[in-house]
Amino acid sequence: MYITKEIITRSAEETIKLGEKIGGLLKGGDCIAFRGDLGAGKTTMTRGISLGMGLGDEVTSPTFALVNEYRGEGLPLIHFDMYRITSAADLETTGFYDYLEENCAAVVEWSENIRDCLPQNSIIITIERTGDNVRKITINGDERFAGIGN
Repeated sequence: MYITKEIITRSAEETIKLGEKIGGLLKGGDCIAFRGDLGAGKTTMTRGISLGMGLGDEVTSPTFALVNEYRGEGLPLIHFDMYRITSAADLETTGFYDYLEENCAAVVEWSENIRDCLPQNSIIITIERTGDNVRKITINGDERFAGIGN
């Protein structure tokens, strides 16, 4: 069963805390597909997800690398930036499909650019800037996320 959950955060710290809660719920094979404008907070949220997975907060935007890997004792987190991906051939060069076969969780920024290539059960997180520090975050995922809130 898929649910939709809307949450308002009022600071980067609150967005990170929400990410921590999400990260604590992730399992191998999960793919988070972020949607949101430049500067909305996708990388900030990913920092929280990494913390929630026990991987630390050394998360940076993979804008130029396309892919960053965060590994530790548990489940790895693979962080993609699809901003410059415009074709299926481009997507293939990122190793996207190979990573999805690993036991890892994936986070995809600019997922709109690969909408038709995302796994069917992707967790869609939309981040909208509604004020200087205020974000409206909409999570479309399975029942694991029903209890997440402020």
